[in-house]
Amino acid sequence: MITPPTRSARTGTLVRAFALLLTAGLWLPGCAERTAPAAAASVAAQPLIPAPAQVERGDGRFRIAAGTVVSVAPGDAPARDAANHLVRLLRDTRGLDLSLREESAPSPASIRLQLDSRSPVVQAEGYALDVDTQGMRIRARDAAGLFYGAISAWQLATADAGHDASGRSAEGAAVEGVAVEVQAVTIRDWPRFGWRGQLLDVARHFHDVDTVKHVIDAMAQHKLNVLHLHLTDDQGWRIEIKRYPKLTEVGAWRTPPGAGRHGTPQRYGGYYTQDQIRELVAYATARHITILPEIDMPGHAQAAVAAYPEEVGVTGERPPVAVDWGVNPYLFDTDERSMKFIEGVLDEVLELFPSPFIHIGGDEAVKDQWEASPAIRAQMRQLGVKDAHAMQGWFNEQLAKYLTGKSRRLIGWDEILEGGLPDSASVMSWRGVDGAVAAAKLGHEVVLAPAGWMYLDNLQTERSDEPNGRLAVLPLSRVYELDPVPAELTAEQARHVLGAQGALWSEYIPSPRHIDHALFPRLAAVAEVAWSPMAARDWNDFLARLPAQLQRYRALGISYSDGAFAADIKIDGGPNAVLNGGPAKIALGNQTGTGQFRYTTDGSEPTLESERYSAPFAATLPVTIKAAVFTEDGRPLAAARSRHFDRQALLSVDTQGLRNCHNGGPLGLRVPLLPDMPGMDTPVYNVDLFYACWTYPQARLDGIAGIRIDAARLARNYGLAHDQSKVHQYPSSSPQSERALGELEVLRGCDGEMLAQMPLPEGAALGEQFELEVPLPPREGVHDLCLRFTAAIDGPLYAIGAVQLVEATAQSPPVQR
Repeated sequence: MITPPTRSARTGTLVRAFALLLTAGLWLPGCAERTAPAAAASVAAQPLIPAPAQVERGDGRFRIAAGTVVSVAPGDAPARDAANHLVRLLRDTRGLDLSLREESAPSPASIRLQLDSRSPVVQAEGYALDVDTQGMRIRARDAAGLFYGAISAWQLATADAGHDASGRSAEGAAVEGVAVEVQAVTIRDWPRFGWRGQLLDVARHFHDVDTVKHVIDAMAQHKLNVLHLHLTDDQGWRIEIKRYPKLTEVGAWRTPPGAGRHGTPQRYGGYYTQDQIRELVAYATARHITILPEIDMPGHAQAAVAAYPEEVGVTGERPPVAVDWGVNPYLFDTDERSMKFIEGVLDEVLELFPSPFIHIGGDEAVKDQWEASPAIRAQMRQLGVKDAHAMQGWFNEQLAKYLTGKSRRLIGWDEILEGGLPDSASVMSWRGVDGAVAAAKLGHEVVLAPAGWMYLDNLQTERSDEPNGRLAVLPLSRVYELDPVPAELTAEQARHVLGAQGALWSEYIPSPRHIDHALFPRLAAVAEVAWSPMAARDWNDFLARLPAQLQRYRALGISYSDGAFAADIKIDGGPNAVLNGGPAKIALGNQTGTGQFRYTTDGSEPTLESERYSAPFAATLPVTIKAAVFTEDGRPLAAARSRHFDRQALLSVDTQGLRNCHNGGPLGLRVPLLPDMPGMDTPVYNVDLFYACWTYPQARLDGIAGIRIDAARLARNYGLAHDQSKVHQYPSSSPQSERALGELEVLRGCDGEMLAQMPLPEGAALGEQFELEVPLPPREGVHDLCLRFTAAIDGPLYAIGAVQLVEATAQSPPVQR
């Protein structure tokens, strides 16, 4: 039996603060409960993401076909809106044309949506969904609940095993408009948290209105309800402010490194007009999503200072709009002129965004300019502020007073705790969960967006076909395991947890395809973290429900990453096992350990009729292995991957196979040839910003006569602030007259014997790729090879794309000594 739900209790602080806003239907917080009753065992039978709170499977099925009526009561506008969305989704993804009718009583065998004050689910945004042989009924006490019930109805109708979500057969034959039978079920569902968000950074790379709408649609389909738009940063100001036109005339544009090369534009940027912002807000609101604007202050302000240096800059000097990622030194001034300027900006922001919260950033504000300013030091003395951190606290307090006076509330990154926090402020915790714990214990509302779980610009896998991103791999399983209520909090303190959100920073996300690759399918895990009670969450069950979601992505045209399921094709025991004379045995696997692997050894495309992998198998080199991964019932989990093995391949590594010289782990970043190249398939290079050094691990040197390296000259566009001193300069061992641009050195171990030096080619063009080759002296055994550049650290960033060991032949050049 499904237990009747009970109303979530919340303390009076949040209720009083949002009473007016809730009445207006602008935003509705939920309850940060640790658990909720759920029929978790029944969830596996239902292909729903996020997992519902309560599910009970029934007997029989309801058939949905072209012409099935979707019914709403006359005058029930929320039901009609949700019904229209359901009809569109089924048409677009299943090819079914359903008939929407207003009728006092539902037609037989219809789908009925109804705003119902007596719905058995009383929680905000919750819904009741009942399916039997006679039809489907969706009831809710508010419009959002009806909408989410419609999303669940769509998911139930797009998950049959025999066809993908577009109505195509498993073999790919077009059968659009095919009827679907939905299993009888009783669902009582509501969100665990009222804040279920996703950040999209449009400042580092600008993403147009259609792309943002694409993200909004996907969020709605995952029952997420807060789109956090990071609108301003050092690298661009993306919102029109009519009072200050130079913010977009100047601050929205930068001259990218390598402009004009490889498709990089001479001028990069863009911004949203106020009409476009209104369009996006309306589009999101229709899908029950609030857009949370972020105007980053007092740091990450270089684009604003570039536009108005005398009004808001500390020094009065005009910098360029930044091209460097990371931490840059420019802050907003704290004098009256600057604060009035900021209020003028916020006046227009508040007119455009109805969000009850306004995000003021507050992170990574390096205080060097404040501490060096005689005027700000004098202001601090006058205010009785002890240091620059406390001055940021004063700055935040002025913003909080302004926002409170406008019936809004301030939220910022967890650094805002460091200088003292206004009572009305809320905290978004990104540096782990400690900031959330500290803020909640002080009575502040918090949102969890910790980098170690929720930063979706981190790579999804260690595969060589991953595009740009941060190299700390964030697998699907890691996202899924977050509990937004830290264990350190008491039940009372836990009530301050508003919810959780993913974050997609865009330094390495320049295109819509990069967005899709980074967000999906990890957004499904974010959704379940933020919506589902812990009792309904189970990793293996989530994996079982995910193939249906991947089908929906395909039907919706979402270019999701299948890397978590894609076949990793390796030599069992590593290349040296074969180079030492052993047999070549091929091992297949993937990150999640799921699916059936089908493979070929003749270069043909694998199908369900191809050989099924069960254990490492012998192969005669040279050989091309192709492998695809399917569910047990034959649906595709990952596209085929291919790998060719011959002797040369065993003696090479690509950039992803290189390791960190200092700890043996992955390097820090996976960067493109140029930072503003638009292509998804641009060359990428793994780099460590602090050490121009790579390790080729366990290189077998017997019979090796030389080494060939594919390298590139990249932009060193990283603002490292106080970390700049950590960038290591490798001294050259060549005479001064021969150093030129520096060398690439090859050592046997980073502290070992120098084996070779290669001078870097002349030229200064960023984005230039080149090949270096040099003989190696005869050596035996297996060694880590250390590859390091001695180029000046104030010039381009040099990187390695691949390394090839060259075996000795009769034509090998003599060894240079």
